[in-house]
Amino acid sequence: MISIKDIARQLGVSPSTVSRVANGKKHVNPVKREQILKMIAETGYVPNKAARSMVLRRSFTVGIVIPDTFNMFQRQLFSIIERHLESFGYHTLFFFVQFDGASEEECLNRVKSEKLDGLIMLQEIKDPAFYDYLSRVELPVVTATFCAPGIPAIHVNEEQAAMDAVTHLIGLGHRKIAMLSGSGFTFGRQRTEGFFQALEAAGEERDEGRVVFVRHYAAEFGMYGMRELLLRNRDFSAVFAATDELAIGAIRVLRDEGLHVPEDISVIGFDDIEISNFMIPRLTTIRQPLWEMGEQTALVLHRHISGNKGGRTNTVLPYRLIIRESTCPCRTRRKTVRMPKK
Repeated sequence: MISIKDIARQLGVSPSTVSRVANGKKHVNPVKREQILKMIAETGYVPNKAARSMVLRRSFTVGIVIPDTFNMFQRQLFSIIERHLESFGYHTLFFFVQFDGASEEECLNRVKSEKLDGLIMLQEIKDPAFYDYLSRVELPVVTATFCAPGIPAIHVNEEQAAMDAVTHLIGLGHRKIAMLSGSGFTFGRQRTEGFFQALEAAGEERDEGRVVFVRHYAAEFGMYGMRELLLRNRDFSAVFAATDELAIGAIRVLRDEGLHVPEDISVIGFDDIEISNFMIPRLTTIRQPLWEMGEQTALVLHRHISGNKGGRTNTVLPYRLIIRESTCPCRTRRKTVRMPKK
């Protein structure tokens, strides 16, 4: 089996130069790089990861904390993060967790049992002991989509984005606006607060009855929440959903009840998951910059693992309001909101 020294000797370069090229590092003469890459391809040389780990005293393993039932947005984000981690030479371990104390404690014990170079958190953890441990062992950590004290975070301005979503509805003449949300995570509370701030800015009173809180943010719970809104029999003309999946579930119930979106009720979501552009009607939503969010999450963690923290702990990325077919100017509805079918 050919070794890194064999390639170096045949090309008249140092083993360290071959190593840099084999491991994707920069600062190598372009001509030499091409020669080395050509010989690597011809000989089938593969870097010895075990030896590399021993020399650098690193495992090249990154843990990712994710919910045990992660939604479409998290699934897309996770895939992008994993792709970028792989480009840096890391492989990943998954730590599934539910939003309860026992599951979080079990997740922490699993993290403790593994030799990790770093950790990415896509799931918000409530237990302070989790963060105390990460701080104590000085494990490089990055959170994506939420913030935790003292940990680099990649996210958007949730409250402002929600305000922009509701302001879009207000600009279309809607005032009687309802919301489907959840209270289990910080982003849900922030988006709910943005909802109320937008209404108050338009001169509307804060009315908690406008919001239905559900246990999860999936489409199934959007259906439950929409039925609850209809049972309250409020004369709303638009709905802001805290996630696209909630919006998709809401639209399904409205269609089942014979109501048209957006002619009878406008619906706007949040996230811009892939399916949002293919459903009928195409969903108006807030687009989170998925690719950039995944890229930055992996890059910031890699820099921390490499000892280059860069001094920045909070990266707020831009979002966009994507206007499609599920919202339209407020008008006198052709149908009235009625009790949902059993």
